[in-house]
Order: sequence, then structure tokens, then C-alpha cells
Amino acid sequence: MNDLLAALLLGIIEGITEFLPVSSTGHLLIAERWLGHRSDLFNIAIQAGAILAVVAIYRQRLWGLLVGLAKPDNRDYALKLAASFMVTAVLGLLVKAMGWELPDNVRPIAWALVIGAVWMVVAEHFAAKRAAREGERTAISWTTAILVGVAQVVAGVFPGTSRSAATIFVALLAGTTSRAAATEFAFLVGIPTMFAATGYELLSLVRHGGIGNEDWSALAVAFLASAITAFVAVKWLLHYIQSHRFTMFAVYRAIVGIALLLWLPAAA
Repeated sequence: MNDLLAALLLGIIEGITEFLPVSSTGHLLIAERWLGHRSDLFNIAIQAGAILAVVAIYRQRLWGLLVGLAKPDNRDYALKLAASFMVTAVLGLLVKAMGWELPDNVRPIAWALVIGAVWMVVAEHFAAKRAAREGERTAISWTTAILVGVAQVVAGVFPGTSRSAATIFVALLAGTTSRAAATEFAFLVGIPTMFAATGYELLSLVRHGGIGNEDWSALAVAFLASAITAFVAVKWLLHYIQSHRFTMFAVYRAIVGIALLLWLPAAA
């Protein structure tokens, strides 16, 4: 396959799956089996494209938090975002220090997709029951903020889990019964988390001379594809969850996970 076309497809896959609760890492690891393995710099670049798209979507919310820190509600929300990010950063560095490497075989990804599908259905069921009993709750508690930080690390350790799925549904189970509020917090805390992870990996590559011999044309194509598709995907998701549950994504995960488990013997 033409290298630019392969890069375009990988950028599109990253953009669509990074913030939808279906696991971008899992999809990319699977896609690379057909489209070819890419450099660490390439993977960093397409993730950066997706992050920038979300920053663009939430630019007004982010600016409102920044200039409105004197208001107690804004300050409280910003502090919870910071706390969640710090939990992720500390635990993430501990995981790195222990030498944890992402598995690159399909079986754990397939199981994570299936287990995650069940987790999503159960979490939203209990959130809906609580909302019916207590009313919709949009507030983010300190417990929710801490648990979201932990969930980000868990998603990073187990590809196929999905960072967005883990954080959204932890927030729902922890008491934020509003899908929109849980999704917003998960996406906003994901911005500094993903920027930090991207910067960390990029600095590591620069220190070890890992940015030579890069196909910059393919990287630029993938970056733009990721940014554009992520923008469209997140805009669509934010509209979709206003009146729909996440059941469709759970079904999709289950189908893909089971298909992969059935395909594994033939692929081995």
C-alpha cells in the first residue's frame, strides 16, 4: 500500500477512536498489522493532532476557567482537574519506573474490548438508576476526580481499555450521573494528560536520537487527518450523548473483541 495512503488511514483511525470509548491504542495496534508498523514519533504526532482538535472544541470552556479562577465554582473545578492530572502523572511515572511496556499482541486487546463493553453497560445502568432516584447530578466530587486520574493510568497500562471509556464510566459510577458532565471532565483532564505524555515521549526520542529518517510528508498527512477526524468525532459524540446512551459503543466493542478472539487461532 502507498505509504501516504497508509499514513492517512492511520491518522483517520487515531482521530476517530482517540476520544470515542472504543480504544485508539487497540485499534492502531491492530491496524498496523495491515498498514505497517510506525515510528514512535509518528504515533506521537497523530495523538497530538487529536489533542489539538479537542482543545479547539473546548477553547471557550478552557478560557472561561482560566480567566474566571476568582469564581469559587471555576476554581473548584480547575483544582479537581489539576488533582486528577497529578494522580495520573504520579502513577504514570511509577508505572514507567517499573519498566512496564504496552503489550503488542492482539489477545489482551480483544479481552479488554469485551470486558470494557460489559463494564460500560453495567456502569451506565447503575448511573441511570441513581439518576432516576436522586436526579441528574452534574457535580464532580473530589472522589470522582481522584478515581478519574487512576482510571487514566489503568487505561494506559491495558490497551483496549480506552482512556475515554475508563474515565467517563468511572465518573458515572462515582456519582456524576450526567453523561455530558462526566464526558466533559474526562475530556478536559485528558488534555493536559495527553500533552504531558506526548511531551515526555518526544523528549525521550530527542535524547536518544530517535527522530532521524522520518517520513515527514507521511507524518504531516497523518497529523492533519487525525486532527480533522478527531474534531468531527468529538463534536458528533457530544451531540449524540445528549439523547443517547453509550450502548452502541459497548455493542461495537463486544463485536470487535469477540471477532478478534475468534480470529486469533487463524492469525497465530
